[in-house]
Amino acid sequence: MRVESVPINLSGRRRAIVLMIIGSVCISFGALVIRFIQEADAFQINFYRSLFFILGTFTIHFFRHRRSSFLKIRETGIFGIIAGFLLALAGISFLQALTNTTVAATTFTLSVIPFLTAALAWIILKETIHKKTIYTMLIASLGIMIMITDSIDTGSLYGNFMALLCAICFAGYAILVRYKRNIEMLPALMISGLIIMALVLIFYPGTLTISVIDLFLCALYGAVLSTCVNVTFILASKFLFAAELTLFMLLEFALSPIWVWLFVGETPTFFTIIGGLVVVLAVGVRSLSEMDIYSKNRRKIPQNPL
Repeated sequence: MRVESVPINLSGRRRAIVLMIIGSVCISFGALVIRFIQEADAFQINFYRSLFFILGTFTIHFFRHRRSSFLKIRETGIFGIIAGFLLALAGISFLQALTNTTVAATTFTLSVIPFLTAALAWIILKETIHKKTIYTMLIASLGIMIMITDSIDTGSLYGNFMALLCAICFAGYAILVRYKRNIEMLPALMISGLIIMALVLIFYPGTLTISVIDLFLCALYGAVLSTCVNVTFILASKFLFAAELTLFMLLEFALSPIWVWLFVGETPTFFTIIGGLVVVLAVGVRSLSEMDIYSKNRRKIPQNPL
């Protein structure tokens, strides 16, 4: 499996970087939205988040393809099903990690996603990484470690395994989306939502009845935040390499505590602020550098532009 060596669309890369920043900032409000949910439990949240996620994704898919919307869903084929399964499994294992180990341990484990993706992309897609991107990944990961310095805990073995499974599944999802970037992969998002909803219906023993306020917040989380970050990820995959795509995910970890602080009053620790600043600066400087380089460089470049 090898990504074809084609001329890089410079304006496309710039748009993709902007899309990933928008998506990462958008989903960083997810933790804040969860804090405002009053009574719904994790199963109920995931069910309704997935429901509205499907509706939001399909709406965008429909406006992109209109009459050919259902044809595009069929064209996704087995790759879309696999991608949807990987994304759903990543979401399920993430929930299990959060409920069975510490947030710090989960965050630390998930911070390896860019490195894992980079390794898989090098092996499977033959995408190589420039040393500047590696430096950015290292600095951003250092920022994550600083953020969780005062709350680090080994956590439970099961919870840590679930966090690692989440990282592996999402890295695999990123590789597959990048590999099949020339076909419409938005249906994979809808498939992932359907899988999660089906599992909740099968294994959840309680009722799915929730309050109107909680339903609205689940709709906000699914139709807006989750849809935004996942759709921008799919669109950006056409122009950015796999390691680049997952690098932007670290912004979510850095920004989430800030929004909770501003809107809920939960004061972050000194290390959380400093570590988050390191992550934002690392990703921000690299993004600005990329946009500046490609705005000046008009020549066609080979497979690895980093």
